[in-house]
Amino acid sequence: MAQRETLASRLGFILLSAGCAIGLGNVWRFPYITGQYGGAVFVLIYLICLLLIGIPVMVMEFAIGRASGRNISDALKMLEPEGTKWHAYGPIAIAGNYLLMMFYTPITGWLLYYFISALFGKFSGFDASGAEAYFTTMQSQPVLQTLFMAISVIIGFLICMGGLQKGVERASKIMMLGLFAIMLALVLNSLMLPGSEEGLRFYLVPDFQRAKEAGITEIIFAAMSQAFFTLSIGMGGMEIFGSYIGKEQSLTGESVRIVILDTSVALMAGLIIFPACFSYGVNPGSGPGLLFVTLPNVFAKMDGGRIWGALFFLFMAFAAMTTLIAVFENIIAYWMDSHGWTRRKAALVNMAAIIILAMPCILGYNVLSSFHPLGEGTQILDLEDFLISSTIMPIGSLLFVLFCAHRYGWGWKNFIDEADKGKGMKFPSWLRIHVKWILPILIAAIFIKGYWDIFS
Repeated sequence: MAQRETLASRLGFILLSAGCAIGLGNVWRFPYITGQYGGAVFVLIYLICLLLIGIPVMVMEFAIGRASGRNISDALKMLEPEGTKWHAYGPIAIAGNYLLMMFYTPITGWLLYYFISALFGKFSGFDASGAEAYFTTMQSQPVLQTLFMAISVIIGFLICMGGLQKGVERASKIMMLGLFAIMLALVLNSLMLPGSEEGLRFYLVPDFQRAKEAGITEIIFAAMSQAFFTLSIGMGGMEIFGSYIGKEQSLTGESVRIVILDTSVALMAGLIIFPACFSYGVNPGSGPGLLFVTLPNVFAKMDGGRIWGALFFLFMAFAAMTTLIAVFENIIAYWMDSHGWTRRKAALVNMAAIIILAMPCILGYNVLSSFHPLGEGTQILDLEDFLISSTIMPIGSLLFVLFCAHRYGWGWKNFIDEADKGKGMKFPSWLRIHVKWILPILIAAIFIKGYWDIFS
């Protein structure tokens, strides 16, 4: 067997793993959910949920990857006790990566299109109805959407084709550092807007009366879900990067660093969006349309809005592309490890496959717009997102927790031995009861709530 590739540096591992976690969940979903659920109280509960749910599951994924040195499909097979069937989840996790890309690549295409649009001043003179009409017109054009989706897929796979160190690791470092630089400029701009103090107060000062109106139980579940999904856990995305690193550093310390980076991006996205919304009198709780309808309207009114709008959508495209590259690498690693394909063959075949698989999502807004899979007003994208966010991710995370914490899986001792190897923070032993009994209940509750919300 050929020597397996490894990452060149610890920084590369941290930025690559953070890049996988940092995506639309941070910079699109987090701000609009924070707006819908009353601001600062939601943010506070979200941070607690990251500690209780996100970090333990991330450490487990990394441990499974590092102990096996293989992709998720082969890793479970290697580590499971003889005669057990934990590996049955492997192909489901890989299928989840494809399913995620079926709607993530079209949205990345939208961001690239909006970057070009902002750069060429297409948003100037917009009001709210103009911004909405622009978005609807884009969605009604399957050829335009396909073109920008295909560009994002081709860029992602060409980077992966360059190899783990020279392609994936190098591009992730550049994109992540660029992303933070652009975000910092956007944050400073938003904070200097007239009336931005009101947005900061909404975002950073807890208002329990407003939280009560949104519903405390609803806020807790929304925060649990967001903490869970923003880290891209449950489908082997973190596991594959764990399989590429050495034993020099403990996995808990590395996971904490990655979660801090991930959370910093989400919090900075709020610092960009909420002051701007309040400064220009637009609703911060406007839901998923916040990114493509509300913000172009804000940039249209802003001094230098053409530059700030272009920078904003470039930053959004960078955030989405880092996730694309990480997931593409996971898919490529599966075909290389499990089927003996070369990196080039795996990249080219899957490039074509994902362009084809993304078409239902694109056609759901035009040719297939009469198909409402989850009820009136829903699209194919909503079904694909539901299958990932409310099904595969929670089931996968629950499986990883049970696999690592119980003796009929890999077992607590094996997990702790792997997680604590190397220098740095060790996994707290007092968390064992939480991980073994409470965490599975929390994840199961998220799973049940997802289905209840859709079908009740």
